[in-house]
Amino acid sequence: VQLVESGGGLVQPGGSLRLSCAASGFTFSNYAMSWYRQAPGNERELVASITNGGGATYYGESVKGRFTISRDNAKNTVLLQMNSLKPEDTAVYYCHTRRLARDYWGQGTQVTVSS
Repeated sequence: VQLVESGGGLVQPGGSLRLSCAASGFTFSNYAMSWYRQAPGNERELVASITNGGGATYYGESVKGRFTISRDNAKNTVLLQMNSLKPEDTAVYYCHTRRLARDYWGQGTQVTVSS
């Protein structure tokens, strides 16, 4: 299983970024996918999740209405569209899946929201 994130960077408050996670090594369309984030000194927190078929999503309270998770099962890709970014969204963002009772993580991509 391999998860590779991209799309992070530096953005001003109020701006937008789109993160992408390319998955390989497993049957992507069979598994739910999630985005987590971890800021310095904080625990890793769940940002958003999407079911294997994309029919249902979940969002953490702090990102509801601003972030959108989606997936393309034909391209083995999960996306996180982040709008109206705030300084408190600054963190390393990780792609995640759970397969056969084991958690898999990408290497993370840094998102920094600052003026």
